[in-house]
Amino acid sequence: MPNPTVFFVSDGTGITAETFGNAILAQFELKFRHVRLPFVDSVDKAHQAVRQINHTAEVEGRKPIVFTTLVNMEVLNVITEGCKGMLLDMFGTFVNPLEKELGITSNHRIGRFSDASKSKEYHDRIEAINFSLSHDDGQLNRDLELSDVILVGVSRSGKTPTSLYLAMQYGLKAANYPLIPEDFERRQLPPALMPHKKKIFGLTIQPERLSEIRNERRPNSRYASLPNCRDEVSEAEAMMRRAGIRWLSTTHKSIEEIATTILQEISPERLIY
Repeated sequence: MPNPTVFFVSDGTGITAETFGNAILAQFELKFRHVRLPFVDSVDKAHQAVRQINHTAEVEGRKPIVFTTLVNMEVLNVITEGCKGMLLDMFGTFVNPLEKELGITSNHRIGRFSDASKSKEYHDRIEAINFSLSHDDGQLNRDLELSDVILVGVSRSGKTPTSLYLAMQYGLKAANYPLIPEDFERRQLPPALMPHKKKIFGLTIQPERLSEIRNERRPNSRYASLPNCRDEVSEAEAMMRRAGIRWLSTTHKSIEEIATTILQEISPERLIY
């Protein structure tokens, strides 16, 4: 039997449907075939989606799973009435009961990013991404007082992807700074970071995993050698202990888990959702 097919149908980007759907599917020890159907924002496109879903059901001999976040009721009705898949309407499941409980009607806005050009939150998010890119890997020491969080750690410990995730997902201005041999010789954090100690969070990693990652980039180099990785990680962790900054190991953690821990520890004043 082929892997079960899952459709994510949305009149926007489909990010909400896919994120929520994947969180549910992760509970099952199965591999799924994902089909994304974004921008289904007309009756015509809804009929096309129905034909694609029903064709899959016929070919595979079982119902596909269909996650939807459709706001337009006319479009949703086409899917509801014609689709031969197992339909999971997320907005219908959660928005309708909330309307009753709150005593108000939702704005039925299509997608998180609708009217992006007029959204202050969207512009703030873009500004945060630009800040994180320009302050990646210690490229820029200026404006660190504007940062929400400053990540430190040895090279390839996960600082850059975590910084960008915090910027893109929460609109946080996240700078990151590599700890290098010169810092270890001084036995203290880089001077540019000292005034912002409350915003600093450290990332570390098991030397064996670090060596694997670095060997993908610079094979058979001193930079990637296990003894060097052990020395750097040991020095970095000792420095973070002396400085009294919070830190965690990224070895077995996802970017989402790392970011969540940082948010709990740093507790930034502002978050964008």
